[in-house]
Amino acid sequence: MAHEIKIGITGLPGSGKTYVLLKVIEMLNDSDLHIGGMINEPIEDGRHKTGCSVRNIMTGETEVFASTEIESRIMVGKLGVDIEALEKVGVNAIRRACEDCDIIVIDEVGKLEVECPAFIDAVKDALDVGKPMIITLHKKSRNPLLQDIRRRDDVRILEVTPTNRNLLPYKIMHLMSGEDN
Repeated sequence: MAHEIKIGITGLPGSGKTYVLLKVIEMLNDSDLHIGGMINEPIEDGRHKTGCSVRNIMTGETEVFASTEIESRIMVGKLGVDIEALEKVGVNAIRRACEDCDIIVIDEVGKLEVECPAFIDAVKDALDVGKPMIITLHKKSRNPLLQDIRRRDDVRILEVTPTNRNLLPYKIMHLMSGEDN
């Protein structure tokens, strides 16, 4: 495993960022490496996104942190954001991965998540930990955290497209094993 490699996966909404990430995690599960962090999972009513939940990779603990059903002072489009739920599962999962895991996973640094100051701090801290990381990034957001991540010399950004999404997990595995192409 290439020590300290940090891979950012970006792409348009629905391009397959989380799909690629989950495929890489599946491939890494065959190793003796401990993977930790958080995964976001959309909640849909069959036609529209009605919310988002966050899952701790290590424990499986899941909380809905954004929903059309949540009344919050923080709204992103039609979604109310429950900062406490994101902190309880997502932020704690990131912090625990930094301490106890070989690979840190953060899915995703996006419009909903950056409304949480503790999430921003956890991501910044995780980027400075000397461990491999895979992080998915909202493509178009101009949030300062996303801009900082994109500017970092130690983060290799890969874009998911419908054409490359099935091959990208293999490329990420090559990069994580220390191969450059």
